[in-house]
Amino acid sequence: MASEEELFASVDALLEEEPLPPPAERARLREAAGITQARLAQALRSTTQTVKNWENGRSEPKPPRLEAYQRLLRGWAAKHPPRGTTPAAVPAPQPVPEAAGPGAAGPKAAPNAASDAAPAAAPGGPAAPRPRRERPPARPAPARRPAGERDAQPAADPRFPHGPLAVLDGDGQAYGTGGLVLDCPATTVPELVAWTLAESGLGAARLHRNGRDADPLIVLTAAAAVRLGLPERLEGHEERRSLRLPDDHPVVRQITGAGWRLTQRGFGPWARVYRPATAGQRQCVQFAVLAWDALDARSWPGVAGMEPADIARVLGVYARRVITPRGSTAVSGLELMTSLRPPTRAVQDRAAGNWVSGHNPGSLGTEPVDPAPPEATPEHPVVVGGGWTGGFLDEEAYQWMREVDLLSDEEMLRMPFAVGLDLNTAFLAAAARLVVGLSGPEHVRRPVFDKKIPGSWYVDLSHVELDPRLPSPFTPSGKRPQGPAWYQTHTVAYAQELGYNVAPVEAFLRRETGAYLDPWHDRLKAAYLDTLADLGVTRDLDDRAFLAAMERHQQADPGLAAVLSAIKATVKGGVGKLRERPQGRHYRDGERWPALERPTWRPDIRAAVISKARVNMHRKLLNMAKMTGLYPLAVLSDCVVYPSPGRSPLDFLPYSASGKPQPGSFRLGPSPGLAKLEGVQDMPWAVDLMEQGYNPARHIKGGDAVLEEGE
Repeated sequence: MASEEELFASVDALLEEEPLPPPAERARLREAAGITQARLAQALRSTTQTVKNWENGRSEPKPPRLEAYQRLLRGWAAKHPPRGTTPAAVPAPQPVPEAAGPGAAGPKAAPNAASDAAPAAAPGGPAAPRPRRERPPARPAPARRPAGERDAQPAADPRFPHGPLAVLDGDGQAYGTGGLVLDCPATTVPELVAWTLAESGLGAARLHRNGRDADPLIVLTAAAAVRLGLPERLEGHEERRSLRLPDDHPVVRQITGAGWRLTQRGFGPWARVYRPATAGQRQCVQFAVLAWDALDARSWPGVAGMEPADIARVLGVYARRVITPRGSTAVSGLELMTSLRPPTRAVQDRAAGNWVSGHNPGSLGTEPVDPAPPEATPEHPVVVGGGWTGGFLDEEAYQWMREVDLLSDEEMLRMPFAVGLDLNTAFLAAAARLVVGLSGPEHVRRPVFDKKIPGSWYVDLSHVELDPRLPSPFTPSGKRPQGPAWYQTHTVAYAQELGYNVAPVEAFLRRETGAYLDPWHDRLKAAYLDTLADLGVTRDLDDRAFLAAMERHQQADPGLAAVLSAIKATVKGGVGKLRERPQGRHYRDGERWPALERPTWRPDIRAAVISKARVNMHRKLLNMAKMTGLYPLAVLSDCVVYPSPGRSPLDFLPYSASGKPQPGSFRLGPSPGLAKLEGVQDMPWAVDLMEQGYNPARHIKGGDAVLEEGE
């Protein structure tokens, strides 16, 4: 039993301890001294991110940095007292009161205090990991954090208490969502896989009751990759060509030697390390290597260069709103379709009295379905092997501009500006309530056209005559068809809508149908609108306020702006993956390629989305001409350029006498299918481009884009 003298000595030691000031005060003192976080990190032989953690309360310094940091803060406090006080009147830092609620700890909490407060793992789930540092002192809550940051908090699933992913740095710190920092002792990839599955508490719950939980994602910084024995860059011609480590690389041998496996794509920018499932339990960890360009700058602008904690926040918001990233945004878009429409479900085998795997209605099933020859690509086996010469669907997005000699004097003299409008996620808008085929194609001769049946129709639409100042709705080039051709159902239905007779010669139709993309559309639409709202662009804004908010939304929060970019790329990339072409210089026409083994290799569904999007665009162009007498200069996919008397869309879009936007034409707003300002240029600039054969819709954001793109 401790003596009275020993107890008094322990108490005296506690009294002599000097707590750190609150995190906000630490930041104030540093800023008052004119010192940057990077310079402070250099002085304390630490990292900029660690200093950030100290100043936002995510972690606390440990000896010997603790004593040095305390000494520095004391000196700054003497020189820079709070406003309204003098240096002599500055009180000594006071201990921060213990916060109410479980898990709260003071600034000198015992090292295991935070781990004691960590959520317990579910029975049979991963053990609760050891946090990197103790929980920071309690502090007043901020007035309000951005909604995107709130959304990035770990899901309330006890099996995955620490969220879907973590970003690992070279010091063994794993940065999770919600400001979490875990201590990761692994120094090899097999050790990291074991730690992730057994201790990290990472993962995400399934998006559909018949689906499967998301595998945890570990994002490796360049320093972390080197620490694990991976090259900082993929060097050598063979590695760069295949975008993967060679099979004899030491890290690959470590993985296979430890009994783990790699998927067919090997260890590249996105890698999966797994063991076959046992007793229904998956054992799989996914990796993203930042230095190997796992996060494409076109989809994730600026993210790869962020601090690990900021990368975790950005990817965490995307994971919570869309899906845990599983590769490029295109891959994630395709995976999201399957996650929301799982191919199988448990069904009862009444004869055997047990449950077996059966088809999930509304899904594409587990077996790939070959397309009809006109829906395939020229190198596809059904085309090459069958000797198909009957032509192909050409359902692509618009690339059209008006003939210069069709510009009127009115447009040239009284319309000094060219204004570009961009339709928000036009492919996503087209996917809404879109009925597509779920079964294989059926060949029909002399069919009667039915707009309710998805399929491909061979029909002559060359007799449809429209104003030459508008693009044809039937071809991507906008040129009038010259004879019979293959069209998707929506294109033929639009010819009927315009009042023309259609008489298909033959068709490939799908009798089993469904709105396969509905849950995909709904989830991505919510993600898009929620992220825009976090950036200050909400649906309750009037048109003038909307345009102003869109001008500044990307500067409001670069991290959330990157999430928005990734969501848009997920839409376009996911649709594009439905008709993934063969890759590699060794491919020969007529051979099957890996993408064909997916049930989601469905060029007919891609054609349906693009056909509907192009028809939607033409319908707005036609209504715009009827309401305003204005005709477009050019269209490129979801961007249209109009001549305008002013620099704003408000100068030419149609409004009612009460000031409300006219339905049926282009309308401003954040929702998918509505429009935003793409760019403004002088009318002579647009005419000059058109005379040179360049599409002004491609370059409306900047006059020097022609040189940049090398056209």
